[in-house]
Amino acid sequence: MGAWSLPDPWSRVVITAVQPRLDGGRWPIKRTLGETVEVTAGVIVDGHDRLAVELLYRHADAPESIVRMTPRHNDEYRGAFSVSTLGLHTYRVRAWVDRFGTWQDQFRRRVEGGEPEAELKSELLDGAALLRTAAAHAGGSARQQLLAYAEAFEAGEVAAAFEASVVSLARDHDPREGAVESEPLSVDADPVLARFGAWYEFFPRSAGDDPEHHATLDEAAERLPRIKDLGFDIVYLPPVHPIGRAFRKGKDNNPVAEPGEPGSPWAIGGDGGDGTAGGHKSVHPDLGGIEAFDRFVARAEALGLKVALDIAFQTSPDHPYVTDHPEWFKHRPDGTIRYAENPPKKYQDVYPFDFVTDAWPALWEELRSVFTFWIDHGVRIFRVDNPHTKAFAFWAWCLGSLRAENPDLIFLAEAFTRPKIMYTLAKLGFNNSYTYFTWRNTKDELQTYLHELTQTDVAEFFRPNFWPNTPDILHAYLVHGGRPAHVIRLVLAATLSPVYGLYGPPFEHVFNKQHPAREEYADNEKYEIRAWNWEDPNSLQGFIRRLNRIRRENAALHELRNLRFLPVDNPHLLAYSKQSGDSLILCLVTLDPFQPQEGRLHLPLADFQLSDERAFQVHDLIGGERFFWHGAHHHIRLDPHVLPARIFRILRRIRTETDFEYFG
Repeated sequence: MGAWSLPDPWSRVVITAVQPRLDGGRWPIKRTLGETVEVTAGVIVDGHDRLAVELLYRHADAPESIVRMTPRHNDEYRGAFSVSTLGLHTYRVRAWVDRFGTWQDQFRRRVEGGEPEAELKSELLDGAALLRTAAAHAGGSARQQLLAYAEAFEAGEVAAAFEASVVSLARDHDPREGAVESEPLSVDADPVLARFGAWYEFFPRSAGDDPEHHATLDEAAERLPRIKDLGFDIVYLPPVHPIGRAFRKGKDNNPVAEPGEPGSPWAIGGDGGDGTAGGHKSVHPDLGGIEAFDRFVARAEALGLKVALDIAFQTSPDHPYVTDHPEWFKHRPDGTIRYAENPPKKYQDVYPFDFVTDAWPALWEELRSVFTFWIDHGVRIFRVDNPHTKAFAFWAWCLGSLRAENPDLIFLAEAFTRPKIMYTLAKLGFNNSYTYFTWRNTKDELQTYLHELTQTDVAEFFRPNFWPNTPDILHAYLVHGGRPAHVIRLVLAATLSPVYGLYGPPFEHVFNKQHPAREEYADNEKYEIRAWNWEDPNSLQGFIRRLNRIRRENAALHELRNLRFLPVDNPHLLAYSKQSGDSLILCLVTLDPFQPQEGRLHLPLADFQLSDERAFQVHDLIGGERFFWHGAHHHIRLDPHVLPARIFRILRRIRTETDFEYFG
């Protein structure tokens, strides 16, 4: 057994832990512009000396900034900084023995203890020596001030030891002997839309008024003002590329398409009907080609909408890649390309890429270029189809390099898979993710799942994007619960998470006809052109418009981690609050779409800064009514056929019933 060598260098100070950190610092945590990173550090030293602890942070393109961390309990120090620039920031903690602070603390106790003047003057000489050491590390006026204080100490001026400026000067120019630093950690600053935004999905080919007519993107652009008026921020389009003809799927996923059936947009690549080949960098000619796409993006931008585009890394058998690069696909023993399968299901119209082919470098570069092509055409937001079936290393490289060049990009992972995989994709660079929200319908399910998403370390990196429906998913709750169920799930999605989306037309129209064999829509728009009554007064669009306005106008609904569930003695009633600064929102939702439910709600008055002795007003932001409440306990009743949810803004600091001030 070898001899141990003496440590050189060494320090009395130990940084025991720094939070937040993700997987030991392997991955960056996530924030959006304007958000704060609150950092805590456990820092200890032997004995009773005081410590100086600093938080150092910087953006990759900016000089380092320093914030002094303040001591809390149990040797914990806290500091914070806000992210004001997109992209990667690093932060670390530095700590050392604060020799002057230790001296001053002991000197104060000597003064308060009434020690003789001679002893105090002797101690002041030690303080003066520390100041002269600090002066040696200072320049200009700071050096002169430190030397002046040293002279005052040497002259026996006790009061000078407690002036605020001497403490600040000594601290700023401390030689930091024996300083230790934590390893650097990182935070990725995303656009605000990654944290707070409402998505609207529709098929542009169904934007017309005739189901026999394949609409163009120019016709789809005529629907954009309505979508903007409904309060959405992002318009999400399924793939807009040419669709293959080989093994094209027919209505409701029929394995054989009838003449004229348009096929699934996710079977990418083919002649598109005009005899010219096209793939992931082409727009279906029936949609109007790339020129129409550019006009669509320009129209959306002019209205204040962002366009999100679906990226699906798979091909139809007719895709040019199949002919030009057969080495990018898996092959059967007979040499034919292997189509997608999930036995016993077969998807002959789709060829998956082989991410571990010997030609993987060329394949990866080409797939990355698909993103850059659409970025060059104005797309900054992408919904990525089934990313969990592609190599994780590819996503780490691809998304990392893309966001290094374009830090404003947003990627939504469509990964309905196991939690560890979903969370890993978020760590690899996806800004948003689909979730299990669709399948969490009971009170216990919702509270347990939302606790995981909002109150654990998951919230540091995983941003849930709640969708009540998608073209692939129509839950039985919506099927059997009808219109009330649609309103309930809409309110939950839009208020539990600051990011949510709708597969718009069928949801607005409460179209809830389910396929008899699958948890998806019958007469599915994935395989056929539909026509919708875009201005139907009986649709949910009026409610959607009001709900999105409530979201925009109340800052508490812009955050994820401020969610708090409140006690209500009925398993069919869900109560929760969100609070941000002066904005305080209370949501009450029945989970029963069939019959009225009632119960007793308990409010945490102290946490809400409300008095048990004075009335306060609540404003129902959906129904418009105002009520005066008093005390912590309140009887609530929700009828799903009248109004299955209430969103209250709590108004505080009421003086009288006719003259009141309020927050929010």
